[in-house]
Amino acid sequence: MAKLIIISNRLPIKIEEKEGKLAYKPSEGGLATGLGSIYKQNDNLWIGWPGMVVEEKEKKQQIVEDLHRENMHPVFLTNTEIKEFYEGFSNETLWPTFHYFSQYAIYDQKLWETYVSVNQKYCDVIMEMAEPNDTIWVHDYQLLLLPSMLREQLPNATIGFFLHIPFPSYEVFRLLPWRKEILEGMLGSDLVGFHTYDDMRHFLSAVNRIVGYGSMHGWINVGSRSLLVDSFPMGIDYEKYSSIAVSEEVQKREKIYRYNLQEQKIMLSIDRLDYSKGIPNRLHAFEKFLEKYPEFHEKVTLVMLVVPSRDSVGKYKQLKEEVDELVGRINGKYSRITWNPIQYFYRSYPLETLSAFYRMADVALVTPMRDGMNLVCKEYIASKHDQKGVLILSEMAGASKELSEALLINPNDISQYVEALHAALTMPEEEQMVYMSHMQDTLKRYNIHHWVSIYMDRLSYVKLKQMSMATSYLDEATFQEMSNAYQEASTRLFFLEYDGGLKEYKGDPALAKPDQELYELLENLSSNPKNRVVVVSSREKDNLEEWLGELNVDLIAEHGVWIKQRDKGWKTMLSLINNWKTDIRLILDLYVDRTPGSFIEEKDYSLVWHYRKVETGLGELRARELVNHLNFLSTNSNLQVLDGQMAVEIKAQEVNKGRAATHWLNIYSPEFVLAVGDDWGDEDVFKAMPSHAYTIKIGNSSSVAKYHLDTCEQTRRLLKRLVAQKKTEKRQKIQGSL
Repeated sequence: MAKLIIISNRLPIKIEEKEGKLAYKPSEGGLATGLGSIYKQNDNLWIGWPGMVVEEKEKKQQIVEDLHRENMHPVFLTNTEIKEFYEGFSNETLWPTFHYFSQYAIYDQKLWETYVSVNQKYCDVIMEMAEPNDTIWVHDYQLLLLPSMLREQLPNATIGFFLHIPFPSYEVFRLLPWRKEILEGMLGSDLVGFHTYDDMRHFLSAVNRIVGYGSMHGWINVGSRSLLVDSFPMGIDYEKYSSIAVSEEVQKREKIYRYNLQEQKIMLSIDRLDYSKGIPNRLHAFEKFLEKYPEFHEKVTLVMLVVPSRDSVGKYKQLKEEVDELVGRINGKYSRITWNPIQYFYRSYPLETLSAFYRMADVALVTPMRDGMNLVCKEYIASKHDQKGVLILSEMAGASKELSEALLINPNDISQYVEALHAALTMPEEEQMVYMSHMQDTLKRYNIHHWVSIYMDRLSYVKLKQMSMATSYLDEATFQEMSNAYQEASTRLFFLEYDGGLKEYKGDPALAKPDQELYELLENLSSNPKNRVVVVSSREKDNLEEWLGELNVDLIAEHGVWIKQRDKGWKTMLSLINNWKTDIRLILDLYVDRTPGSFIEEKDYSLVWHYRKVETGLGELRARELVNHLNFLSTNSNLQVLDGQMAVEIKAQEVNKGRAATHWLNIYSPEFVLAVGDDWGDEDVFKAMPSHAYTIKIGNSSSVAKYHLDTCEQTRRLLKRLVAQKKTEKRQKIQGSL
């Protein structure tokens, strides 16, 4: 029976050893909560590190047996692997880079090699547990290489990946020496998920410019497979936090804390010790607030909870010292016998204590410098049953995209920060309740269970889409079926792509003229009165007229702008405005100036930048830049950018080969239809074909075509064999007359 396998760096439990006995404690993280209802079902499984180093064979076996009863399986790591893989590359290279603190990143080849080997270790463990029909869901930045490793072992598996931290812009991501390997690792997935659209956009840009794969509506074609990139904002278990907030234990703790803080307005700050959380900026803003608004002295207290995290590491130790110094300075400057401006606690607290603080806080400060989502702000909102309270939220946190009713700030703008503190403390309760109500409604609907459900549904959709885009090799059995259909049909229609379908691409366009073999093949195929042959091309109509005008074939030129039926002249079914060409031409001219060997081809309704003659590597690099540039310029317009074979073309969206092909289908209603194409432009032709048509993609890439062949030579051999059926027809006719 197919199962779901969840993969993360850590298992959703904490293992502790007390007096020689192992104790297992559930984790309270958002991911563990959200996936808890899934991984415990049926034969589903969660694989990850159990949180402690285990060397004894007997103890490992015990942990395996204990965890299997809970639908979990461990990946055991050594002290060296934890130090170099997790603390090293994951948290000292990837974490700072992805959070835009690249000045803190360490580029160490040894750490990278350990990162690769540990990802492979996870893969090896998964392969012991996985079956071909299983669905595998990989999580977060520690396992960026794992999807492609799994893809090599299980090429047809359903593999999802979700990144829980931000994905940086191309200019930051490109600083990583191993940037290409990381992207290729993630591209082993069928669905790559992020918290926000911005993260998704940055990833697509990096893939385009570093790996060279373009995208359309989030879909990336990587050859024999297409994958989807999308955003899925993660929620919380709203009911859990809401119900805990009204529990007797929480209310008891709140009463004690309120008594100790007397009649103070409470500002709440809860963070793990990390430079991405913006704690020093928060303290600077609070200090400026006390300076600017002295009327709030002895009336407001900042309760700041900082959870210890890697404070033995240099950067974190330095951060801890800075925070301690700021808290001491502010309290020393403003405190009174009965009032400390900041109540600072450097320790972890149980959920009940946090919930009590959520309930009593008049203002919550969630102001990271950069954060993938940040669930603290959502937990605060879920805990406010009286709907009184104000959330000050950094626009750099992923949650800001959902919680627009919060007071959004730039954490680098201290003046704005100060005014937000004042606005929050003076906001009327009626206004607070309106904003809080709206945010609560949002979080109730888009909770953690909704997040899991929508991601898994999307992953299933991607797999179905891949199956619909998968092609089968056109083998001998299929040819015999095609041959029989060909012989039985009284009317036949062929759509044959010229470049890439009938003729191999050439570095010099002048060499793309039809050779004698191709000329004779088209002549023989079109000479049969039952056959109608349409040659399809993105080339200019003048080229096709010169090369094929004397043959008894029909022509489609310039992606379908111009059509020509045999014995008739050229005509267009489109009436388009070309005033966009002037501006786009200026852009293309710049790329010609920067790229020796490139040139521009102007067609009636499109412009093409060719780089066939450009130095290998440079042309591909410039093409990635140009596609990115043109996609940006063509946003909200009717223009389409096509990243083709050694060329980038921009044209009006109304122009496509499929629309032109329907002209012949509507006229002739053929009994036999064969369409051959090789690139994304030909997908429109395949989509326009009737269900009984034989559609063939040249090259084994994703396509709506039913079949594929590998080369133009195979296309020619196929057509020659069909042409040979003409002799069979003649013999049958002679025998019938006898």
